[in-house]
Amino acid sequence: MKFPRQRPQGSVLLIVLLTVTIIGISMAAYLDLISNQNISTMRSIEWNSGISVAEAGIEEALTHIYHNGTNLASEGWTLSGAYYTKERAMGDSKYVTLISVTDPPEIISSAYVRVPLGTNFIDPPRTIRVTTANDALFAKGMVAKGQIDLSGNNIRTDSFDSTDPAYSTGGAYDPAKAKDNGDIATNSAMIDSLNVWNADIFGKASTGPGGTVKIGPNGSVGTTAWHLAGNKGIEPGRSSDDMNVSFPDVRPPFSGGALTPAAGSVGGTNYTYILTSGNWELSSLAMNGNESLIALGDAVLYVTGSVSLTGNAYITVATNSTLKLYVGGPTASIGGNGIANTPGSATNFVYYGLPTNTSLSMSGNATFTGAIYAPSAAFTMGGGGSSAYDFVGSSVTASIKMNGHYNFHYDESLGKNGPRRGYVITSWNEI
Repeated sequence: MKFPRQRPQGSVLLIVLLTVTIIGISMAAYLDLISNQNISTMRSIEWNSGISVAEAGIEEALTHIYHNGTNLASEGWTLSGAYYTKERAMGDSKYVTLISVTDPPEIISSAYVRVPLGTNFIDPPRTIRVTTANDALFAKGMVAKGQIDLSGNNIRTDSFDSTDPAYSTGGAYDPAKAKDNGDIATNSAMIDSLNVWNADIFGKASTGPGGTVKIGPNGSVGTTAWHLAGNKGIEPGRSSDDMNVSFPDVRPPFSGGALTPAAGSVGGTNYTYILTSGNWELSSLAMNGNESLIALGDAVLYVTGSVSLTGNAYITVATNSTLKLYVGGPTASIGGNGIANTPGSATNFVYYGLPTNTSLSMSGNATFTGAIYAPSAAFTMGGGGSSAYDFVGSSVTASIKMNGHYNFHYDESLGKNGPRRGYVITSWNEI
């Protein structure tokens, strides 16, 4: 009698178990590989995010310096040794930033980001060190955030230095000693954002990245030698599209405690307003006819409303005196006989336009000696005087429209001795 052959069931089961085990080990190894890759990717992302976190610390430090330059031990910053220190959390990350007590300050910012799927910070932290310089507010002659349009006839920009006898006479502009640093620049990156038309620019023309300079058939941009040779167009190397600066808003100069100016006589001359050293405030400043204002000493005038000078009205700054005029109203119109300084230094008079000051104009035969910083104002200049002494100083505004025949003379002393825009980064290194 024959019996049926038994199948090797035990062997099959063993093979299945071995196969399942191999597949399980392979899957576990694959999942472990994927997990490690994921952790590595997450760590890389976290590590790269450290730059943004550290740079946030740099930005806060620069802002703190700008608004509290004489009182850095405030707003959460504490002095420890040779550095002011502050720590701030950003989600699961944080930065620790140091500002050195030196001038100009050095800033060191360290970013602490979390280990992926952990509670500890990646060690070492990602750290950036930057050096700074206190940048001039008026580093160029004519600057705008937007469009610059130099239409009209007989428009010229050049420069001089009221502190250097070789490039001025008695501190005043002298055509025979003029220089060729009458630069014009805009942050705008638009096509034809700077329209020279037929103006003579003794200096450079700059736009924002990608912006272009448009010039008419009789326009000329370049050095003195370029102009004297009768060349038209733009001299090679005298235009660029690398303009990119910040324009911080103007804050009110004070809050409360200011005096109201009154009329009086100085040296036998009657004035509508007399300002001595200190803080002064007016709700508006409107002068016409032969009305006038004089500043004696170091005066600050805050006009919360608008400004208007017409007729023969004028503002004068006496010898060895300064005037800072802050305007909060929407408009300022400087006509009449304009702004006069004695002996003529542009550093003695500075016009500050608050964000609410959106329109500024000069017209007629008004002359101006000083500097204008009104980054929200559309600036128009029309007319022009009968002499070459139209505008002496510098301007920074939202836009510029120039008509008539205007001579614009940049006082280079503003770049050396004038107001500062704040500390800007001069070098950036990861350490």
